Amino acid sequence: MNTPPASMERPDFTKIEKRAPSVAHLFLDRVAATPDAEAFRYPQDHTWESVTWQQVGERVHNIAGGLIALGIAPEDRVALASATRYEWVLVDFAVMCAGAATTTVYPTTNAGDVAYIVANSGSRVVVAENQTQVDKLLQHRAELPEVSKVVIIDGNGDGDWVMTLAELEQMGKQLLADSPTVINDRVATIGPDQLASLIYTSGTTGRPKGVRLTHGAWTYTAAAIDALGILGPDDLNFLWLPLAHAFGKVMLALPLQVGFPTAIDGRVERIVDNLATLRPTIMGAAPRIFEKAHAHIESMVAERGRLTKLMFDWAIRLGLKVSETRQAGKEPSVFSSLAYKLADRAVFATIRERFGGRLRFFVSAAAALDRDVAQWFDAVGIVVLEGYGLTETAAASFINRPNAYRFGTVGWPFPATEARIADDGEILLRGPGLMTSYHELPDATAEALDGDGWFHTGDIGEIDDDGFLRITDRKKDMFKTSQGKYVAPSAIDAKFKGLCPYASELLVYGEGKPYCVALVSLDGEAIAEWAAKNGLADKSFAEIARDEKTAELIAGYVDALNLELNRWEQIKRFAILDRELTVESGDLTPSMKLRRKVVIEKFAECLDALYDRSPR
Repeated sequence: MNTPPASMERPDFTKIEKRAPSVAHLFLDRVAATPDAEAFRYPQDHTWESVTWQQVGERVHNIAGGLIALGIAPEDRVALASATRYEWVLVDFAVMCAGAATTTVYPTTNAGDVAYIVANSGSRVVVAENQTQVDKLLQHRAELPEVSKVVIIDGNGDGDWVMTLAELEQMGKQLLADSPTVINDRVATIGPDQLASLIYTSGTTGRPKGVRLTHGAWTYTAAAIDALGILGPDDLNFLWLPLAHAFGKVMLALPLQVGFPTAIDGRVERIVDNLATLRPTIMGAAPRIFEKAHAHIESMVAERGRLTKLMFDWAIRLGLKVSETRQAGKEPSVFSSLAYKLADRAVFATIRERFGGRLRFFVSAAAALDRDVAQWFDAVGIVVLEGYGLTETAAASFINRPNAYRFGTVGWPFPATEARIADDGEILLRGPGLMTSYHELPDATAEALDGDGWFHTGDIGEIDDDGFLRITDRKKDMFKTSQGKYVAPSAIDAKFKGLCPYASELLVYGEGKPYCVALVSLDGEAIAEWAAKNGLADKSFAEIARDEKTAELIAGYVDALNLELNRWEQIKRFAILDRELTVESGDLTPSMKLRRKVVIEKFAECLDALYDRSPR
């Protein structure tokens, strides 16, 4: 079992020991403590609307009252099918204050899976973002006998099964007028062991499993992060993450614990513009966001002429040297420090300004971040703290600290979380943030949670002498070639996306084969920009993917990748897919993880063809 050396970290354990008994208590305490402080900002009519905790509290009370008026009892499930937006937050907090539990549903989930999640969870009310989400439910209404009411956020009710959010709030107002203490009475009964969330795992294989998380799991995660002392009430968080994902969900518990405001807008295409406008101090994201930002800046500089490119490359080389020196625990020389200040004024300050200019750090989680990308950001003065956790651990279990981070690792465990590496290399976790079980799946629960309380993550990793955890791959994804060599495909994928700005995914394949091959999925936006500058502007995506120029482009990046791999890991042949891998086509999970087995089955003929000819 490994924990950080005591000399390296002194978290405030009293914040964990004295944490609130429930998310609902945490919410009411926050409203009472700072009623006039800014709570959230959200886009409204081409500007940003700001609301205080008192204003949030009033709407949450009304919605919670409406749910109680609909007959929602403690631990009843209320499903929430919506993109990330302010109303998602209001409804989720209201569900907590009604003593119920939120079943989260990604808005991209197809109708059949929505029906399965709502029915399997036993949800009694569904809050749907718009008519598109309502239509999914209507298609399968016969399979949802327990759903008594659907509440639509944007749209109209039907006078029967579907009502509006405004109508629900009005019901709540009436209930509170008749019974003013009903919410406080309900919250008073909620303890840390009560069910708060039912989050369905992404389902890289088979049906998604419902993860049962208690109020205590969420309050622990929030208190453990607060105990690190890395966040304060003066921070501004920009939240765009899917709130149906545990990573997004924990970002709602944190402001209740710490008191900082959150700007919320789930439109991915607006991230860059919003960063410049909002000027946040912190933001969480999946690695793909950082990979794309890095690639975009590099390609933009390349277009601005030779002199600009020379200046930029000089600055980056210097920044990397300074970053590496600091990572080694040393101070850069006087000359390097002075040169870095010049590079910072000439180059790095402009880059940071594109991200708002006030960032203290980014947090990267949900998948592996390429070490070179993390180091590039550090070179320009933007810290990216990689963390690690799963839905089953209430999102977060490990994170690098702003004053102690190591590239290629996910940092140290949270205070009160234990970690150890099993004999086969699997990461095991134990602590207050763990799920209680998989919903109605006792066999799967027994397989994941052993008798001593250790959760078997399914991830392979190693913990160094200083307590930093390094993830090498998913246990089920690793494969062995016919030469008896193990290959970790996810690590190679992350490395390739750090090198190649035109790839969205790299599926490495070679189970039982003499060598590895790969499927390359192109990033539609990036490859379209490249095609326009290389005589392929009039071509379709499929035509670009099949063009010899594109093959030559990607081959160069594959060659660069191979230089960084062991011989048995190297990609001997590859094929470029003629379409993007998407959530809608079932290639990716809603949290944008690659469904390896699904993609391998879909493109089996293509993979087989790569072994028909001699390798490069």
